[in-house]
Formats: sequence, structure tokens, C-alpha cells
Amino acid sequence: MARDPENTLYLELKDGRVVIEMRPDLAPNHVARIKELARDGFYDGIVFHRVIDGFMAQTGCPHGTGTGGSGQKLEAEFSGEAHVEGTCSMARAAHPDSGDSQFFIMFDRAPHLDSQYSIWGQVVEGMDAVHKIKKGNAMNNGAVNDPDRIVSLKVAADVD
Repeated sequence: MARDPENTLYLELKDGRVVIEMRPDLAPNHVARIKELARDGFYDGIVFHRVIDGFMAQTGCPHGTGTGGSGQKLEAEFSGEAHVEGTCSMARAAHPDSGDSQFFIMFDRAPHLDSQYSIWGQVVEGMDAVHKIKKGNAMNNGAVNDPDRIVSLKVAADVD
């Protein structure tokens, strides 16, 4: 099946390209915001600040600490979709409508996240590169010393 380049992201990591199929059917506002931030170059060079082996890799904080965002909070768009390997979902604080620019990519199934976070995409190629993201210290909530970075995140329609 041909992908829609307007709803496909190319996530360049140190170990290769990751192709993410966005899900505007599940989270149209989150998809629109991720595309806007990607087109602005917001994610380029951002670190994976929280990475827990067997669980997920989190990124999207401009401070590299998990404490920041783009400054635009989004209303939750929860769905019944499952958090499985390759799911891309928005990170948030305790309040459901606190998602901003931070997101995570699942390494494995995590049913306790289902219907609690806004799923906006799915890795369809390059999951091997995601699994190679430097892992953090599980005893320190996944904090990563000298973390890996996003080389670039681009909307496929914008790439030659």
C-alpha cells in the first residue's frame, strides 16, 4: 500500500532512517502539531532524554531533561489503539491535556498505557534503528548520560 507523504515522517537517527506512518484518524490535532514542529526544525538535534530498555524511548524536550516543550499544550486525543512495538505516542504530565512536543516510541507492548496517552503514529520501517537508541539508567527513571539525538525529523512530502 502506498504511503501518504503528507502523513509520513522520516526520523533520521545515528543508526539509520525510521519511517513513521502518522495517524490523523486517531489524533488529528497531535499529527498537525508534530508536522508543524517538524517543518520548523524543532526536533532536529533534540536528545532522547528518557530511554528504558524493553519499554520506550522519549524525546522532544528542547532542554534535554523532560521539563520543556514547544509552549503549546494539546487536548488529549485518547483512542482504543494498543501501545505496541513502534507505537508513537505523546508524553504528558499528570493532566491529560498537558501533551506538547514530547513523544515516545515503544520498544514493546505496554497495555497500561492504552487509552491514557494520545497515539499519533506507528513505525513502519527502521525499528532496528530505534532499538539501538542508547538506553538510560532504569534505576534513575531512564535518564541517559550522553544521550543519542534526533539527526532530523521531516515530513516525507518535504523530502526530495
